[in-house]
Amino acid sequence: MNRKMRLAVVAGAALAMVIGAKALSPEGFSLEVLVDGVPRPEYRGRGAVYIEALKGHSYSLRITNPMSCRVAVALAVDGLNTIDAKHTSAWEASKWVLDPHESIVIPGWQVSGSTARKFTFTGERSSYGAALGQTDNLGVIEAVFFREKVPPPPPPVVYEEQMSGGVEGGILGGVLGGVASSQAQPVPKGLAADRSASAPKCEAAKPSPALSDEYAATGMGRSTGHDVVHVDIELERTPVATSKLRYEFRPQLVKLGILPSREPLQRREGARGFEFGYCPQP
Repeated sequence: MNRKMRLAVVAGAALAMVIGAKALSPEGFSLEVLVDGVPRPEYRGRGAVYIEALKGHSYSLRITNPMSCRVAVALAVDGLNTIDAKHTSAWEASKWVLDPHESIVIPGWQVSGSTARKFTFTGERSSYGAALGQTDNLGVIEAVFFREKVPPPPPPVVYEEQMSGGVEGGILGGVLGGVASSQAQPVPKGLAADRSASAPKCEAAKPSPALSDEYAATGMGRSTGHDVVHVDIELERTPVATSKLRYEFRPQLVKLGILPSREPLQRREGARGFEFGYCPQP
């Protein structure tokens, strides 16, 4: 991708950054998991939305803003922020910024201002979360969308004639009144603190004995170019939408009852004797 993506951090106003399977919220916001550029099918069940993880395959995430204003998106994989790998609240998280009606594709973990490491479906023991000692939230992808705050209209400038100063005095009073009432918006604590926080250390950690590679998680794949740039944006405190996906390997989705079994006997039970067509020629 040639253009730089925008990333959000906060200073004075909320500061944001942007980068270049569809969990659709009622408002039209969406989160999609792409493998080889194709969205993974979604399966609904047990009160959640699932996709099948393909072990060893890299994937990317596409998020979409349906609104006519900018939004900033807190995006986490396995409970870790895709920008800095921290585990925080959505409000405190560093965020991706989307222009009105824009979709962007996040290819992996952002490891510098110009490089990302691809998201890769792997087992729990080989996951990025296991390497960081953060394994409580494996198997979940979540995007929380915050709308840009629309600044209030400036106070009206009232021109009043003063008995002593005439029209000139009235204009001066109006201008000074406007300046006095123009105050800077308070800085959200969480976002302001995020700017100075250092990136977490990525030290090798021994996989927990409780982890199993029968269950899906996300690892770090090869490096890919992914330029980012910081922009200023002030956000509304309450999110406008949240999209969440669960992902598992097929055997686990079958055990959960999300996907049908592919046992040979069940496959044979679906066999049919006739359908229209001709014999193919070898």
